[in-house]
Amino acid sequence: MLSEPGHYDYAPYAGRPRITWPNGARIAFWVVPNIEHYELEPPPNARRMPWTRPIPDVLGYSHRDYGNRVGFWRMAEAMARHGVRGSVSLSCAVCDHYPEIIERCCELEWELFSHGTYNTRYFYGMSEDQQREVIRENRETILRASGQSLDGWLTPALSNDETTQHILAEEGILYTLDMLHDDQPMPVKTRAGALISIPYSLEVNDVPLFGMRNTPPARYAEICKAQFDQLYAEGAESGTVLCMPVHPYLVGTPQRLAAFEEVLAHVTGHEGVWLATGREIATWWKQHHLAEVQAWIEGLPA
Repeated sequence: MLSEPGHYDYAPYAGRPRITWPNGARIAFWVVPNIEHYELEPPPNARRMPWTRPIPDVLGYSHRDYGNRVGFWRMAEAMARHGVRGSVSLSCAVCDHYPEIIERCCELEWELFSHGTYNTRYFYGMSEDQQREVIRENRETILRASGQSLDGWLTPALSNDETTQHILAEEGILYTLDMLHDDQPMPVKTRAGALISIPYSLEVNDVPLFGMRNTPPARYAEICKAQFDQLYAEGAESGTVLCMPVHPYLVGTPQRLAAFEEVLAHVTGHEGVWLATGREIATWWKQHHLAEVQAWIEGLPA
């Protein structure tokens, strides 16, 4: 058993090298629409059942299918109204199942990165070769469908194991969202050198808030704005990152859309906010801060 992941060292928030963002921004704000496809009858996995009800779970399947049929379009237009691009955590099978969605994402200049092939195909129990095959297939699919390179990664259902980050680095992935341990980018130790971890969030993620805690829409907006306000204040000293993960089948419903737009209006109403994509955040931080942060961490007491 692993006592800890081993991919990063402890790095206290106080005393870190100062992070700067383009044009002196305090905070990098990025929205991550999880655009997913769930199989009606997915292959079994010994460690996790994809549905809580007996398979085929028509109820669960159709609930998520709502996001691709209706919720995505509503959500995408709301983001466009506020000038916020998406960085899509993409079930790459969407490229073949719903090409209209990919076309719209490209029109809006959204980034596409991989969330695996299906959100019902977990990495639990996969060999390194099997994981590597999925990454390579996803790279080819995204390139074919959009012309974009595959730079980011979020393992389906965060089912990554102790080898996944090593494989991502070896396959040339720039950044990972598989770890939730910080509010700034951080280097990830791998066999192939540094992979960059960009902050993802379960705290303002609409699945835990709406799907698990039954949070009212108005309270959701309050939570997201409070998260922004604190990170924005801290960003006056050193740049921070706020990731806002959303799922079209949740935030794209009629009763929740206004709360989502309230958050976008609040964020974009502040000066010193960098409306970025994951690729942009990772590239900037790698070019301007990776070496300094690594040296600082190496100089800390063991």
